[in-house]
Amino acid sequence: MGTVLKGGNVVELEPAIVERVDLRIDGDRIVARAPEIQPEPGDEVVALSGKLVFPGLVSAHHRLHMSLGRGMPEPALESYQEALEQVRWRYEAALDLDAVQVAATAGGLEALQCGTTTVFDLHSSPKAILGSLTRVARGLHEVGVRGALSYAVTDRSGAVGREEGLEETVSFTQKAKGRFRGRVGAGQSFTLGADALEGLKEALARTGAGLHVPLAEDPLDEKLSVERHGAPPVSRLMEAGLLSPKSLVAHAGHLSWAELAQVISTGAWLVHTPRSNQRLEVGYAPALKFGARATLGADGLSADLFAEAQAAYLRSREAGQPINVLRYLANGHRLVSQVFDLQVGPLREGALADLLILDYLPATPLTSENLAWHVVYGLGSRHVEGVMVDGTWRMWARRPLSVNPMVVADQAREAAAAVWARMAGR
Repeated sequence: MGTVLKGGNVVELEPAIVERVDLRIDGDRIVARAPEIQPEPGDEVVALSGKLVFPGLVSAHHRLHMSLGRGMPEPALESYQEALEQVRWRYEAALDLDAVQVAATAGGLEALQCGTTTVFDLHSSPKAILGSLTRVARGLHEVGVRGALSYAVTDRSGAVGREEGLEETVSFTQKAKGRFRGRVGAGQSFTLGADALEGLKEALARTGAGLHVPLAEDPLDEKLSVERHGAPPVSRLMEAGLLSPKSLVAHAGHLSWAELAQVISTGAWLVHTPRSNQRLEVGYAPALKFGARATLGADGLSADLFAEAQAAYLRSREAGQPINVLRYLANGHRLVSQVFDLQVGPLREGALADLLILDYLPATPLTSENLAWHVVYGLGSRHVEGVMVDGTWRMWARRPLSVNPMVVADQAREAAAAVWARMAGR
């Protein structure tokens, strides 16, 4: 039995297309696209009456474990280093495996409700490393969201923590399947010694996966990397041979043009995180210069990629360097297609059925030529009515179908209270 979506305005991002056509979905794939599709016996028929059919969105750099940190007490902070040492790293050290899974469920549910169907998660829980990525996957599985997961390997907790991080990321990558894939993750460059870089290189060779690494989020990354390891971050990553077309490089806000050119030359994906940059007051990355393989991520904030795209475009315009926001969103689909070895994004025959139903009723004409302006100035997560992942409805009429939001929220508040108490030493 298949599903026929009738009478919708089907959207594609690059090249921009808005077309009134029907889609037929069978299993996890789109199997037909035409102006008029006749349902087969047993098909579910969904009359859309002009609603938008939009590709599922992608957060290419995410931190699901931060879902339990929203609103937690924070000291007055004067620098990025204080934000790391006094808040983020203390918070991560307070996570246990149960909190990790609850955070993934809560963050995954929020992603689903915002129309984000895939997250590339960079996880960290230094007191609960082994088994943590499996718990993240379980949390996302409850909701139905797709995930490419990695553990952030670092020397912050010493050699044992580093080796457990490497073991965790390799083990998960070798067994991940279905809606999940593994990546090789890394912490900030200044937290990576020579042994960590060598371990990451070996992990990449063993898994065939790509590196997921935050880079130059703040000038502190270069300062401490030079002080502690004798070279700036890009030089160290390049010399270790860690960057490739499979790599995800997040932030990249404080690189010289020569360094940025080096990163781009490796074919790595560059992930722009404008709302996170603004939250931490670390400055705005030169997103227009990120090249052809640039996309968006929400980092530790809600996985609202409509909000992220709008922030990215408006801030880039304010800086006098406006980006192509549709390309940034479409590159998220290209990244997922590469990692999962499936066609994702274009709503065409053979593509994976990851899509959204949006009840957006524009007050002005919506065409291929002005789609970008509707994305920037009109569309939002408030319009997400239905979400399909892998050909299965995961949300309909704004109601998640596999979890109870009230139960998820209750569990998350309880887990958050326990994490905050551990942070305070209680």
